Amino acid sequence: MHSENNQLDKISEYVQQKFANDYTGHDYYHLQRVVKNAIKIATDEGADLFITTAAAWLHDITDHKLANNPEKEKNELIQFLKPLGLQYSQIEAIITIIDTTSYSKGVIPPTIEGKIVQDADRLDAIGAIGIARAFAYGGSKQRSIHAPTKSSGSTIHHFYEKLLLLQDSMHTNTGRMIAAERHQYIENFLHQFYKEWEGE
Repeated sequence: MHSENNQLDKISEYVQQKFANDYTGHDYYHLQRVVKNAIKIATDEGADLFITTAAAWLHDITDHKLANNPEKEKNELIQFLKPLGLQYSQIEAIITIIDTTSYSKGVIPPTIEGKIVQDADRLDAIGAIGIARAFAYGGSKQRSIHAPTKSSGSTIHHFYEKLLLLQDSMHTNTGRMIAAERHQYIENFLHQFYKEWEGE
């Protein structure tokens, strides 16, 4: 009989191996922060803590930005989860959350646990950590820091394309509260960035 803590330990080890060599800002520490945010929000919302935590650890496994073959990764994940003693309904719930977390898919997760993981993931894309991750990801994709003459393609443009929009996409009260402070930090950063860029 596997305890939930034991199952979560195995899941944590699984993603630690999977993301050991990530330098795009989607590393193990990103997953760890998302898990902490998710647990905090799930506790406030009265959601299923096991499903929320497991899905938070696993939410990037099939991300098309990180996985060469998302479908293969999903099948491997299911084969990994089965021997851990999870119920079929739990595996199904986790996979549904993984399939609906990504910002680029534009999907609102159907369950409260999915909404929480999406909030937790998006919180890690804003604030000081979010800024650091944006430039890490941009550098890994050979994006320029800022390209004033172009309307897209730079990391600074990505702030307007995504990061500044995340505050209004939060589903939970806790998510909204945390996002407000982090959003303001981004606004302050951009103000300072442009001052320095112009040499003021």
